[in-house]
Amino acid sequence: MTIAYLNGDYAPLADVRISPMDRGFLFGDGVYEVIPCYDGNMVAMQYHLERLHQSLQGIALSQPESDAQLTSILSEVVARNGAGNLGIYLQITRGVVAKREHAFPEHPLPTIFAYAFDISPPSDGSPETASCFRAVTRQDQRWGRCHIKSTALLGNVLHMMEAVEEDAEEVLLFNDQDELTEAAACNVFVVCGDKILTPELDHQKLPGVTRRQCLELLETHTDWTVEIRPVSRDEVLSASEIWLSSSTKELAPVVSVDGKPVNEGRPGARWSAAQKLFQQHRFSSP
Repeated sequence: MTIAYLNGDYAPLADVRISPMDRGFLFGDGVYEVIPCYDGNMVAMQYHLERLHQSLQGIALSQPESDAQLTSILSEVVARNGAGNLGIYLQITRGVVAKREHAFPEHPLPTIFAYAFDISPPSDGSPETASCFRAVTRQDQRWGRCHIKSTALLGNVLHMMEAVEEDAEEVLLFNDQDELTEAAACNVFVVCGDKILTPELDHQKLPGVTRRQCLELLETHTDWTVEIRPVSRDEVLSASEIWLSSSTKELAPVVSVDGKPVNEGRPGARWSAAQKLFQQHRFSSP
């Protein structure tokens, strides 16, 4: 039975109740984080907190609890849910209002909600343990503030369904300049020749924690050439490897794009080496 947290109380998830007048429900007026936890240890918690600060600042909402208090809350959620391999979902909204109106309430009472869900053990970097993804390509139709980790994910959901309808698991998105932005639920790395490419961050991309960790690990532990810059559609379609990155996937290989195989439909050697670095160093980040 999953034990969740809501505004100071811990209870079975099935018993948790949030008001329909919460602005998170009415407007998607909130932000969230998903923190992976393995054997009771949360990964890169400080990086997740830093991004939470940025998202809250992006929606002009003050953080209702300190970093130490939030960490304590999530640690208790982990403990009450068995401290195994878990994803910890944390959501902060602007809270309950007496009247539905678009303008922010003068004195918000934020809602803090957290719960745990089971996640699979991460890959050790071998092809046998890889979670392989098929992807399709689409024009990015989401809103213009993707750098905020907002709960308003309808654009991402609609893009994900475009993948599902094509019997794929992800969608690679391109902006009006035909440059790669990200996937519906992941950041993206591309291997072109001897270079590892990933798009530079801006309002079109979420600053992924796993992306950040990956870049740090590649810089510290390899001599690979890594370029953070615009990545064209042609570079994506001609890539020898494509990786997705997210907190619960770490690095995952894309084995086909628009029905055409990538690396003969198998995980690549660069992916394997990079994921092995995660296996060794995932708890090295703050």
